[in-house]
Amino acid sequence: MVKLQDILYKVRLQSVNGATDMQVKDIQIDSRKISEGSVFIAIRGEQTDGHAFINKAIGLGATAIVCEAFPSELKEGVTYVKVSNTHEAVAYMSHNFFGEPSLKMKLVGVTGTNGKTTIATVLFKLFTQLGYKCGLISTVQNQIGETIVPSTHTTPDAVSLNMLLKRMADEGCTHTFMECSSHAIHQHRITGLHFTGALFSNITHDHLDYHKTFDEYIRVKKSFFDGLGSDAFAISNLDDRRGEVMLQNTPAKKYFYSLKTLADFKGKILENALTGLVMLINEKEVHFRLIGEFNAYNLLCIYGAAVCLGEESSEVLRILSMLSGAEGRFDYIISSRHIIGIVDYAHTPDALENVLLTIKKLRKGYEQVITVVGCGGNRDKTKRPVMAQIACDLSDRAIFTSDNPRHEDPSEILKDMEAGLNSAAKRKFVSVVDRREAIKLAVSVANKEDIILLAGKGHEKYQIINDEYQPFDDKVVLMEMFQLLEK
Repeated sequence: MVKLQDILYKVRLQSVNGATDMQVKDIQIDSRKISEGSVFIAIRGEQTDGHAFINKAIGLGATAIVCEAFPSELKEGVTYVKVSNTHEAVAYMSHNFFGEPSLKMKLVGVTGTNGKTTIATVLFKLFTQLGYKCGLISTVQNQIGETIVPSTHTTPDAVSLNMLLKRMADEGCTHTFMECSSHAIHQHRITGLHFTGALFSNITHDHLDYHKTFDEYIRVKKSFFDGLGSDAFAISNLDDRRGEVMLQNTPAKKYFYSLKTLADFKGKILENALTGLVMLINEKEVHFRLIGEFNAYNLLCIYGAAVCLGEESSEVLRILSMLSGAEGRFDYIISSRHIIGIVDYAHTPDALENVLLTIKKLRKGYEQVITVVGCGGNRDKTKRPVMAQIACDLSDRAIFTSDNPRHEDPSEILKDMEAGLNSAAKRKFVSVVDRREAIKLAVSVANKEDIILLAGKGHEKYQIINDEYQPFDDKVVLMEMFQLLEK
């Protein structure tokens, strides 16, 4: 138990009504979880406003309320704390309440449009192999050493995040690697954390349904680096147009990686095949199991982070050469008929283009590339025709299908994808609403050594239809279709 006044450290207070020397049992942003002695923080969300549940929280035993506007009636015996931003307040309060766990480990955050999961996951694997107990917070899963903790968001809410970091610290994690999404940065979920290092992969067209403009999306990503301490390091992709801009105002020590120009961590691809990458990294030749130019960038970023964390470069490269990537990232299987199936999370125009260009570089030239792709419902609609055109331009055949339609009609999403296709693209595609049937069609038309790309869902084990998460795993369905159609 800690006192309210202690967990308000660094919170920008506007007004306080009541005592702050009371003991606090826990802090909650969900009124349903309130019990006697809780602090309730009223968050204004996209769907609901926590201020509407203040009286409910008090009725369940909340002894303190943190809010952006005092309710019309102040209950006796309850302390009310007014702040300018409850998202920011809950982040600081959570970090304080759980004993500032980020100070008890080396915490490295990874941001960017593509590559976050691979970079964080491979760093976790690398440092585990180097002999450390590590934590991982990622889109695919959270992990404490060998213990897997299910993941629901790329970055958890501030209370859950700090609780998880405390558990990692208590269980002896010396390093934690965490994806930091633009949503998490903008919503202050990572505010108050002490980062030893921050990594930038790249930035492309994504999440404009949330950020509204590309400039705002860039600003939010950049704010992560602006907020670092002078004792931290920041590593950025010099080959990305915004790579230097990201680190412009950071107080952290700056480093860059590149395949195209001189940089602190310089790479060159010598060989790129389905057997992996052969690269020069700072003049050392290494064979990696990861595939594709995009993974060459990821490997440079990972290598740079490990060196900045004090590890010996030759040992880092030796272990990296043996590691695989994250589930659902260029994850491939070969059927009995020697059809290659690739499952990838590519759900943005840039990511889809990168995967298809990688396939183009790896193919021998006579194989068909068949791409199965969709676009999520209730998300950025502007990328739908762009992704459809990319799929047609870089594939021999394209099959448009469902990908988490949520509350939208899947057939309307497909119409959005089809709109604006040029005449050449229109001759290459077919739309199949049911994703299982789309995958079945792809396998049925594939010949020996053809390549099937299932894009968009990667590691996900579900389809979101309305609010229901229905079981669906691209890799499992692909293997089923291989077995069904290849008997």
